[in-house]
Amino acid sequence: MKIIIAGSSGLIGTALKDFLISEGHEVTPLVRTEGKGILWNPDKKEIDLTQLEGFDVIINLAGENLANSRWNEAKKRRILESRIKTTQLLAESVKHLNQPPKVFINASAIGYYGNVPEGDVTESHLAGSGFLSEVCQKWEAATDCLIGENIRIVLLRTGVVLSPKGGALKAMLTPFKLGLGGVIGSGKQMISWIDIEDQIQAIDFCIKTEAIHGPINLTAPDPVTNREFTKALGKVLNRPTIFPMPEFVAQTLFGEMADEMLLSGAKVLPEKLLKHGFTFQYPTIDKSLKHLLCH
Repeated sequence: MKIIIAGSSGLIGTALKDFLISEGHEVTPLVRTEGKGILWNPDKKEIDLTQLEGFDVIINLAGENLANSRWNEAKKRRILESRIKTTQLLAESVKHLNQPPKVFINASAIGYYGNVPEGDVTESHLAGSGFLSEVCQKWEAATDCLIGENIRIVLLRTGVVLSPKGGALKAMLTPFKLGLGGVIGSGKQMISWIDIEDQIQAIDFCIKTEAIHGPINLTAPDPVTNREFTKALGKVLNRPTIFPMPEFVAQTLFGEMADEMLLSGAKVLPEKLLKHGFTFQYPTIDKSLKHLLCH
């Protein structure tokens, strides 16, 4: 297949691009500077429609990093606009193609559901409240112009992607290896996570499975509490986890980001993936962390 990826230089995008190429697909990245790929500028709404013709799949993973700096109004605006502008430009462009893709896959996140202290959360769960939920709702809505265009739309509501190469796990490794890790806040908040390899396999599964459309939770079937995750990571690294981060410390250090990303959570389950027969290679946190950190 011929596949376009926006956001191919990020943690997920890099792994996905390498995997799809290894499977024999022709992968073309969207790039913001001259190089190997299709040039685009979402801020200026610039893209050459002729270069988008004839692709089978378009995958949009582009967006400002959520956690690389403290949130302020400017950072929050970049988080929102980087997702909306890229999605709107691609979706509107696809709508006007003579040879549009069969599948349009767009990133989203389990932040859509907001903080859900109790109960299971599947794809049918209502949207929550808060900044991240607002971002995800607008992000997904930016694909609405493709409804009725005979293009299968898939919205990837991704959980915490575990990889030693980036994201939350990489950030945790240094303090945990030094024996400075511990629970955050009450430790009761849920972490709905997914191993990077299962993430990539799940996206590939969505490409191949024609029955999958709309929102789909990309999370492992075994969400854990922050306390359980902390214990599992300490065990794999053979380090104590006795230095907790109280709620007020997290809020002092990280502000609003702490409330939305560290101190809240939801037990998000991959109901659609399981229903359609997807098999997780690393369904439990112990198995995933051993795979990622012990080879």
